Amino acid sequence: MGMKARPTKAKPPTVDTYVAGLGDWRGEVVRKVRGLIREAAPEATELIKWAQPVYEVNGPFAYIRAFDSHVNFGFWRGADLADKQNLLVGIGTTMRHVSLTSAEDVRDDAFKELVRNAVRLNRTRGDPTRR
Repeated sequence: MGMKARPTKAKPPTVDTYVAGLGDWRGEVVRKVRGLIREAAPEATELIKWAQPVYEVNGPFAYIRAFDSHVNFGFWRGADLADKQNLLVGIGTTMRHVSLTSAEDVRDDAFKELVRNAVRLNRTRGDPTRR
């Protein structure tokens, strides 16, 4: 009687593999933004969701998405965030993002403030994906 082969489970993608797959200036941008998120919200869960790095505290609050010509750093409740430096763009009713075209576009203090405020909104209002 032969042994049955067990199906191998593919490892779920990680943010490390996402960054490694970029390999160019976009990888540098994602690494910098990822570091800022970890500093501002060390309690956040980091995972790949919707084919992009997503950060969660009481539901998703931020994401990073690399495109060919830019990297978006976005917020689920971006429309409700205090954005003193007018960094966020978008026309939807809730989400907003910053479009980054180089590592020099990353604004450490401003981005950390946005992250802290986004986490605060999720803590007070709950998961933004639940209606």
